[in-house]
Amino acid sequence: MSSTDDPGRLSLLELFREEAQVQTRVLSDGLLQLEHAPTDAAALEACMRAAHSLKGAARIVGLPDGVDVANMMEECFVAAQRGELVLTAQHIDELLRGADMLLRIGEASPPVPVLRDEVDAWVAGLAAFGAQPVAPVGVNFNFSEPDEASSADDDATLRTALALLNAHAAAQPDARLASQQPVASLAVQPPTRADYRVASDESAPAAAEVPIAHINTTRDPHRMLRVRADSLDRLLSLSGESLVEARWLKPFAESMLRVKRTQRDAARSLDTFYETLAERLDADALAALNRVRETLGNMQQLLGARIDELDRFDRRSTHLAQQLYDEALQSRMRPFGDAAHAYPRIVRDLARSLGKRVRFSVVGESTQVDRDILDMLDAPLGHLLRNALDHGIETPDVRTAHGKPAEATVTLEARHSAGKLLISVSDDGAGIDLDSVRAAVVRRRLADDDTAARLTDHELLEFLLLPGFSMRERVTDVSGRGVGLDAVHEMVKAVRGTVRIHNEPGRGARFVLQLPLTLSVIRSLLVEVGGEAYAFPLAHVRRTLELTRNDIDMLEGQQHFAFEGKPIGLVTAHQLLGTPVSDDTRAGVAVVVIGDERELCGIAVDRFLGERMLVVQPLDSRLGKVKDIAAGALMENGEAVLIVDVEDLLRSVDKLVRGGQLDKVRRAQGTAVETRKHVLVVEDSLTVRELERKLLEKRGYLVTVAVDGMDGWNALRNAEFDLVVTDIDMPRIDGIELVTLIRRDAALKSLPVMIVSYKDREEDRRRGLDAGADYYLAKGSFHDEALLDAVRDLIGEARS
Repeated sequence: MSSTDDPGRLSLLELFREEAQVQTRVLSDGLLQLEHAPTDAAALEACMRAAHSLKGAARIVGLPDGVDVANMMEECFVAAQRGELVLTAQHIDELLRGADMLLRIGEASPPVPVLRDEVDAWVAGLAAFGAQPVAPVGVNFNFSEPDEASSADDDATLRTALALLNAHAAAQPDARLASQQPVASLAVQPPTRADYRVASDESAPAAAEVPIAHINTTRDPHRMLRVRADSLDRLLSLSGESLVEARWLKPFAESMLRVKRTQRDAARSLDTFYETLAERLDADALAALNRVRETLGNMQQLLGARIDELDRFDRRSTHLAQQLYDEALQSRMRPFGDAAHAYPRIVRDLARSLGKRVRFSVVGESTQVDRDILDMLDAPLGHLLRNALDHGIETPDVRTAHGKPAEATVTLEARHSAGKLLISVSDDGAGIDLDSVRAAVVRRRLADDDTAARLTDHELLEFLLLPGFSMRERVTDVSGRGVGLDAVHEMVKAVRGTVRIHNEPGRGARFVLQLPLTLSVIRSLLVEVGGEAYAFPLAHVRRTLELTRNDIDMLEGQQHFAFEGKPIGLVTAHQLLGTPVSDDTRAGVAVVVIGDERELCGIAVDRFLGERMLVVQPLDSRLGKVKDIAAGALMENGEAVLIVDVEDLLRSVDKLVRGGQLDKVRRAQGTAVETRKHVLVVEDSLTVRELERKLLEKRGYLVTVAVDGMDGWNALRNAEFDLVVTDIDMPRIDGIELVTLIRRDAALKSLPVMIVSYKDREEDRRRGLDAGADYYLAKGSFHDEALLDAVRDLIGEARS
């Protein structure tokens, strides 16, 4: 069996890859710090330890390429710590390349020495920057101490490498980084292996300041763990349902109080009865009556005590459920620094390639950001930083000619403000040349000369966000294609945010992204449509209005109303969402105005229910895309609410307009109601139960829900139904037992029954049909049309 087939070795390789990701990040951060402060003791120590850790890890898993690279980096850091080497920008270039190679070595699959030539060339390049090749650093792969001959060879190699490093750095100073300190000459005697072991061995006093036992047993409360995103989503969903279930105890406790009051009234009536008949009854009868009164009194005391216990349990469970819910919601948040750690390296490398000097800083690394937003920020922030370096920052000679420091400043900042997340990229460069923007607008025929001359500064800056717009006349490998700021604008728009550009000619520019704090929680406008609650995200709501019938006009066969001086089309939510028209006879019409400046539309609803903060719960992926609906949420009382997909809704409106199928908004006159088919949904999963109910009611069926088989059986004995839709795995009475009970009952045996279950094996299907079910639908292939088609096949359309 090959080494790569060894499961134990593969698990070690996975651990090495994880460690390589962490330690190379330490190396990159430390090297960028050392570029500005070459003698920073803390940065040198951190880099040396990271390289030493990676060398040991690579040796254990048998990656000689990794051992050689990490060893050479470690020797450089040790030499810098001893004052025998001053790191220049050229050193940093090569050492950063080494960190990249260590990461690639860890990620290579299968782990074979495919980088040997590149490693050898890098070691030689680091020693002489390409002037003179040297032999790669010798590595002893035994776990014992190296022998004297091997140590002597290593010392000779290190001596040659360090000498060449200083000689080359002294002979070829970096003209672009003139402020670097002069390279100190090497001491005559380089460090020996013995010296190095004292400096780096974990048993030495310098390294023993943090005991090994302490490292192994102490848990960092701020450490990061890898958890699947769908696991967090399920946790949030379950914690939400747990909170709803916990809040169910309060109304139950109130019902028990009503029982207690009823019992108290019964006791009072018994006392009155006793006083009335006390003189007429014999002693035995009075004794028996007193025993009844005493028993009833004891029952009252016991019930009161139990109600008090239930009330305390209600408060504790609700508090714990709320804490669980809040923590689950918080688990979606990550520090901004998780996304920003790569940008210092990107800025540094790009600045050097452009011949510019930049000091880059990240402010607000601990700012908490929704994980979904954080993942979406990578490309936009990369575009903004490249834009700042290429367009905004001047070369050092231009900056000094204008009286500025040769080193420019670029800042990436994240902070919370007024319930929003603000991400800004600012620079102290030349700013945006508005005359050049105006000329580019005319050159690209986006406006004529007269119109462009009348544009305000703000209007000119908005052109920068258009697709394909660029200030460059020629395309380079950095910019010129006009996709950067357009991509930023599209991402921000997708999360219902805004982009603001602040410009100070000659002093710099600042791009500010105003984003929601989280995509998990949205503030919404709740409305009622056909007796059901729906939520419109407030970010898409322009205005809410109460129109009178006289405010609605006809224009080209379509209903309109005046809004901000313009006619806006009016569409009924009943038609869009497929809900029954309410019998309400309100005089006015409640309207939600949605859309943007280019496309506005009024949606007529039954009534407004107020604003709510809703925790978004994605719909089951097996349902596919539900038309006009984006997601779901749970209200505080446990009721489900569907969140409207406004963009999808606008597309539906456009389709109805083009098809000439718009219904008129009218006052309901209480006309005769058609008979609707009645469906009983028996399902213990709240999510599936509510989705099935919504789908059926949207198609026009009257729906009653039951939480398990026993609840469903009780419902069947107290009402008439046209169809039963049931799950199989449920508490108390499962679906098979329920179907069996229905088929044995003379009054119900002809009632159609459909089973909807996750069990999709043929034997499960046969078991359900043998029990008497008329239809078996597997949830694995479940989608809205499949369910509705099956219902229609069994009982026909919703209205008869």
